[in-house]
Amino acid sequence: MQQGYAAVLCVLAVLGLEATAPGECELTRLLQDKLQYEMRLQYMKHYFPIDYTVRVQYEEVLRPSNITRLRNGTVSEAALRYLWFHVSSQAVLRIREVLPEKHPSWKYTQELCQLFDALGEEYSKYRQTDVEAVVADLVELVHSAGAESRSKAVRPKALLDNCLKVMRMLYGVPC
Repeated sequence: MQQGYAAVLCVLAVLGLEATAPGECELTRLLQDKLQYEMRLQYMKHYFPIDYTVRVQYEEVLRPSNITRLRNGTVSEAALRYLWFHVSSQAVLRIREVLPEKHPSWKYTQELCQLFDALGEEYSKYRQTDVEAVVADLVELVHSAGAESRSKAVRPKALLDNCLKVMRMLYGVPC
């Protein structure tokens, strides 16, 4: 059994992929279950007014094309997962900020926040100095309060759609 595990790690090392922690994979599976299309549609579209948007910073919209561009710029997979975590958790918090406690989507966003908090424990071992400068700069921009001039209006469902697409890109192979 251990030889098989070592062989898998060797193959991952040869491919240049960094292994993820088992807890990280389990939490992303739980997130994927919570981000099913039907749930996103119900909680982030049907329970909101037509064409409702949330103001987010430009850097808080992380699309698969952004990940592809960063990968081509030789950013490590671990750094990309770190970036995805920060951007996605911030997007969920932005959605939650506009909801009153009695809103039908409140409990759903609370559950997503709890999963991201648990995932944050997995990422607590990373420091911004441990990841590439480009990713550290983006994370800093996401968490900076003064970047409101670079904001855009995005539908809540679109934020979670991007979250799921990028998560599948980053965790599909290692998990």
